[in-house]
Amino acid sequence: MEAQFENLRSKLIVSCQALEDEPLHSSFIMGRMAKAAYEGGAAGIRANTVEDILEIRKNVSLPIIGIIKEVYDNSEVYITPTLKEVDALMEIKPEIIAVDATKRIRPDGTYLKEFFEKVKEKYPDQKFMADCSTVEEALLADEIGFDFIGTTLVGYTPYSVNDKIEQNDFEIIRKILKQVHHPVIAEGNIDVPQKARRVVELGCYSVVVGGAITRPQLITKKFTNALIEGGE
Repeated sequence: MEAQFENLRSKLIVSCQALEDEPLHSSFIMGRMAKAAYEGGAAGIRANTVEDILEIRKNVSLPIIGIIKEVYDNSEVYITPTLKEVDALMEIKPEIIAVDATKRIRPDGTYLKEFFEKVKEKYPDQKFMADCSTVEEALLADEIGFDFIGTTLVGYTPYSVNDKIEQNDFEIIRKILKQVHHPVIAEGNIDVPQKARRVVELGCYSVVVGGAITRPQLITKKFTNALIEGGE
């Protein structure tokens, strides 16, 4: 593994994203959010859109996991769903590109294996991360050659909606770690430092934390909900 990725080992990656309907939606703000994450000790950044990534690079020199979220009417896949989004990201070449690696059909009518073969044929030297929702998806992503296996979508697909990444002491992660050959990046609902530390102890290469750090509306809601529940 190259030195820039070795620097991610056992470290925190902060997801700096804000969609159009969120209060902090702004490339400038995401750039400053990335700088704050860097000053807090983050070793990497996960970011959405070319514009945000370019702004983030003005503020930090950390490795970036780049994605483009794009909604298509004919598919539930929206994280870097087609070659068009990969092409756009390759114009700026983030260190890692993450794509939806679920079993769902993609907007172009392909499934993951066929899609990834096309991507790797076009960009053989680029590093890719698989955003998975089940153990089976992680195993397939590992088999077809993704460089990093992520748990990003556990609980976010219709067939994994009842799964929780942290349940039974991260059972899903432990199963994946036992069976894959590529580094595993833990991501999804890791909302307290203790969980982040635990997944690294279990053997994850690194851990991505997003909303618990970079979405103040969600952080605020946790506090207000606690006060409401405490008053009942």
